[in-house]
Amino acid sequence: MMAAAGSAAVSGAGTPVAGPAGRDLFAEGLLEFLRPAVQQLDSHVHAVRESQVELREQIDNLATELCRINEDQKVALDLDPYVKKLLNARRRVVLVNNILQNAQERLRRLNHSVAKETARRRAMLDSGVYPPGSPSK
Repeated sequence: MMAAAGSAAVSGAGTPVAGPAGRDLFAEGLLEFLRPAVQQLDSHVHAVRESQVELREQIDNLATELCRINEDQKVALDLDPYVKKLLNARRRVVLVNNILQNAQERLRRLNHSVAKETARRRAMLDSGVYPPGSPSK
């Protein structure tokens, strides 16, 4: 729990922890709380990207097959509009896949930065060294 001023936290034993240690304890708890959701989101994004790659391949195969059928037909069937629709759908799948890939990369970088910052703060707490301008122990 955070105090009104935002500078104190409560340890697991219910003892108030003030200053940088309290903020770090809160940040670490928040990180541990969010980590499963971030990992689940990442795995879902990965699964969606894989299914979109498969969908794109299927669209490509279908478009190729439609073109082949169109060329082999003795009776003139106009399959071009359907091929164009398939190619448009493929373009949209690729666009969504790129958006998901960028979001997943940002999520990975954010997760890495948070872990790095948490490790840095933990090392500072363990060594008793605080950055300039922060209250001492």
